Amino acid sequence: MIFERRLKPHINVDLTPLIDVVFQLVIFFMISSVFNTAPGITLDLPDSATSENVEITELRLTVQAEDTIFVNKESCTLQTLEDTMIMVIERENMDAPVVVLDGNRDIPYQLMIDILDILRRQGFDGVNLVTSEKPEES
Repeated sequence: MIFERRLKPHINVDLTPLIDVVFQLVIFFMISSVFNTAPGITLDLPDSATSENVEITELRLTVQAEDTIFVNKESCTLQTLEDTMIMVIERENMDAPVVVLDGNRDIPYQLMIDILDILRRQGFDGVNLVTSEKPEES
């Protein structure tokens, strides 16, 4: 009696090159990602002991002076603020956006009230004011 012995091919899949490629892709996407940030404007924010961090913001108003106001990244003045806000909201398709108001410490109080009036006319009642953390007294 003769037995035939059949040899089965030995298949080995090496995953090291696949892991290397996936790792390279992860690094590429981490480096090339762009995160939403406020415009590159230096502000001297007022201090507050009870301020809270706001995680997600959609509509950010940055106020330096009456003629220097930014709605997200769009520059405008107090007179054109309402039209600029409407344009930004329509362009970015915002549904009930959260409004965050950054104001320089030295801007007049009347300017802040005028901006809040414009926001209320647009239907924004809850406006988040940005402050910096007050240093602890020793």
